[in-house]
Order: sequence, then structure tokens, then C-alpha cells
Amino acid sequence: MSITKTSQSAGFLSPAEPVCPANLIELAQGTTAPRVAIARAGAELPMQAAKAGVEVGIMTPIFVGEAADIQAEAAKLDWDISEFTVVDATGEEEAGRKAAELCGSGDADVLMKGQLHTDVFMKTALARDAGLRTGARLVHVFHISPPDGGKPVIVSDAAVNVAPNLETRQESIRAVVKMLNALGNNDPKVAILSATESPIPSVPSAVEARELQDWAREEFGGLKISGPLALDLILSPNAASVKGMTEDPVAGHADAVITPDIVSGNTLFKALVYLSGGCAAGLVMGAKTPILLTSRADPPAARLASIALAAILAPKRA
Repeated sequence: MSITKTSQSAGFLSPAEPVCPANLIELAQGTTAPRVAIARAGAELPMQAAKAGVEVGIMTPIFVGEAADIQAEAAKLDWDISEFTVVDATGEEEAGRKAAELCGSGDADVLMKGQLHTDVFMKTALARDAGLRTGARLVHVFHISPPDGGKPVIVSDAAVNVAPNLETRQESIRAVVKMLNALGNNDPKVAILSATESPIPSVPSAVEARELQDWAREEFGGLKISGPLALDLILSPNAASVKGMTEDPVAGHADAVITPDIVSGNTLFKALVYLSGGCAAGLVMGAKTPILLTSRADPPAARLASIALAAILAPKRA
């Protein structure tokens, strides 16, 4: 029997639709709805996401971009946006700059990417006069939850830093611990990904993982962190048992995964989404406000989950 290439590849894909975790929405609803500056908002996907966020009470949008386009997209959704601020801006650079400046000046609490290229969005966000820089390295963090509502996993960095050095991965550890604490996990378990559980010289990421583990244990005191760990030992209690790693509190029970580079991080993120049906909420952390780096491929559930995550982590207003 012949198998077409399309059906063969599709056989690994999960049919499950991503589901926005209810607990993220509930936690976000328990905070003051953040003011979200949407850079170049006048397009279908960012307007749909904003409407969904407003409907569940987790954001107050500030629309930045071509005012006519913003009003036209709102009309398509039968959405009266007269109560919200619209900041007119022409083109990607002006919209990105004005949205970033709103966050830098304290007039917005979250920066969200609309219909503009990622490089332009990040360039305007990181411009010195935007006021978003804090001196910390920016890292991307995904919160990925399974479709059955089970335990999520945090992954960093899968989207921003291509070949992060030790200092950048230290910032990723700080970021995932901060996120887990904000989500109510005060005893997080952090795993540092490699291909082996031994720091052998022929696998540089394994050696660096052990260095990161030792640094983090000193930096955070009682933090439960372990590395290097291969993916089976990170996610599977059975693998941890078979390999005699049951004394390691992280093995098989990790809440977060620190990846050695963007290839492994992005592959892990997309495998959890496309092969397991996970819902991935993502933020850039380390700036003055959370930055929502959304993609056109993100389903509505992931966009809403990202907004909820940003609301939970946004700086609190008096």
C-alpha cells in the first residue's frame, strides 16, 4: 500500500484544538485590566484578539496605527470602540515607535505586536528613546498547556535569542521563576535541556547546563533546578524511574525548561503545539513592560492566553 507524503506527515499532527487555560483567564481577571498598546492594530487578527480580551475583562486596548483601518476592522467585528483610545500613526515604524513610547512613558502597561514585521516591531521597542529598556537582557518565555487542561510547561528561549550565552540563559532562569511565582507556583522545578544527563565535554550544552545549575542553586538558594537533563528525563516520571533519577526532584516533574539555543527551543515549542495540541502563550520579558510577540500562525486561543499572561505579569498600577 502506498502512502502519500501529505498523509504520512499529517499522521503525527494532533487533531486537538488549542484551549486557552481557564486558570490564566481567572488569574488575569483578578488584576486591574492592563492598558495594552497594540502597534499597527488595524488588521483582522490583532482586532479579533483585542475584542476577545476586552470581552473577558483582561485588557483595555490602546489602538495605534492608521485610524481609518482600525475603525474599519472594528466595524467588521460589529464592535463599538468609541470608549477606547486610538492613536493615529502611518506605517510600521511610526506605529511601532508610538506604541513603544506609550509603554515607556507609563501610559500603557503592555506592548503588543499588531500587523507589522517582527524586526521593525522589536527595533522600535528597543530604541533607547522608547524608554522600555531596563538593563536586563530580553528573553522570550512560552507558557504551554496541554489540551486536556493538565500541567503546563514553561519554555525559554524559543523565539528571540538565537545562540544565548550563559548570561542570557541566566536571565531566562530568572524570567521563568518570576513567571511561575506570578502564577502561584512558589516551589518551581526548572530543568536545563541537553542531550544527556551527564556533563560530558563532547556535548558543550551539557557542560554549560551544569554550570547554569550550579550558578542558579547559589543565586536562588533553595531553587530546585537540574541540568543537564535530556527531554525524556524532563517530562517523563517513568523515564526518570528507569534511569535511576528518582532522587532528582526535577526529573520527570519539571515546570520549566531552559533550552540551549533557538533551534532546540523552537523545535520543542512547536512539537508541543503541533504534535500535542498545546496552547502556547508567549511573552518577551526583561523590558519595562511585557511584550506580546504574536504570530500570524497563532490560533485565537493562544492569542487570548498570551494577553492573559501579560495581564498577570504587567506592572501593577496604584
